[in-house]
Amino acid sequence: MKLNQELKMALASIRANKMRSFLTMLGIIIGVMAVTLLVSLVQGATSTITDQLSGLGGSNLSCMVTKSASGITLEEVEALEQEPEIGLVSVYSTGSGVAKAAGNQEDVTINAVNQSYQLLNQLEIESGRYLNAIESEYRLTNCVVGAGVAQNLFGTKEVLGETIRVNGKDFTIVGILKEEGSASLNTRDLSVFLPFETGQRLLGIKGVLTFEASAADEMSVDKAERTLNTFLQGRVGEDNYTVFNMGSLLDMITTVYNVLGYLLGGIAGISLVVGGVGIMNIMLVSVTERTREIGIRKAIGAQKSDIIIQFLIESVVLSLMGGFIGLVLSAGILGIVNVFAADYHFAITFGVAMVAVIFSVGVGVVFGIYPANKAAKLKPIDALRFE
Repeated sequence: MKLNQELKMALASIRANKMRSFLTMLGIIIGVMAVTLLVSLVQGATSTITDQLSGLGGSNLSCMVTKSASGITLEEVEALEQEPEIGLVSVYSTGSGVAKAAGNQEDVTINAVNQSYQLLNQLEIESGRYLNAIESEYRLTNCVVGAGVAQNLFGTKEVLGETIRVNGKDFTIVGILKEEGSASLNTRDLSVFLPFETGQRLLGIKGVLTFEASAADEMSVDKAERTLNTFLQGRVGEDNYTVFNMGSLLDMITTVYNVLGYLLGGIAGISLVVGGVGIMNIMLVSVTERTREIGIRKAIGAQKSDIIIQFLIESVVLSLMGGFIGLVLSAGILGIVNVFAADYHFAITFGVAMVAVIFSVGVGVVFGIYPANKAAKLKPIDALRFE
């Protein structure tokens, strides 16, 4: 018998028992939905978080002085840019404060930074410009503000040239950052950026205590880390500093999320096995109901392989239809989730969809082989006598 005839018989059997077929597929539908939804949610969260961490600088090295008797000067740190394995060096100090303007006030984060901070941290300027080296060198009172600071103090983002008072000192706004939103891991919307020397004096901090450095290229990260360790060990002592590799954090988080994805996918895959058991049970019932049909087919010349293929195809079609319905429902649910979680993007990738389809076919074959083999082993005379 041709394959297309076997397929027509399988579809006819499914249509003849619509409710039973649907209930049989329900286990596969739920299993596929569980697998695709959980894996897609983990993948979406992983992608969003890794993108945000990459935005913080995947090849950046963050350095912090925990104890220093003499202190490190700005010139000493910026001289590290002359090392071949190091790209840019950004010094910064952070503190809290209050910004006032136009009769309003806002709690803000004060950042004392140099001109390399923008490039290392990928700050996007919406209007105006960023701070330059001259402003830090001559301790000028210019500043760059986050979009939230401008909006909350002035009610608009058109604030270039306006004056704000930060911790009792007036500053002129020369730049406004692009709004990042609350979903960002390191949002700067409520931050004020001051020239390093000016900001240090406002915060009451002496010397460089924190700075970042980027490797010259991805292959030089380890060399750059060794250079920074040597520099800091010579300046403040072996136990008085830390060097943190952002790339290592990114790799660690990616690994954790990958393991979580496999774990949740495996747990959800149990639902597919349960669905497969349901298919096997119904196929055994179908074999019993169609015993006479099997006997007639074998009596007129059907081979054992024909019977096996007939019931296997029916099992696979049931499983595959359940898989496709599960994928469609999963896509719809993820679309709804994306509406309410606009800062994330969840979608079923081609790889996840293919795995779901392959598993559906595999479940149909594995759990359909026993009923199919049982049907094929029936003797024609016994089958014809069956009531």
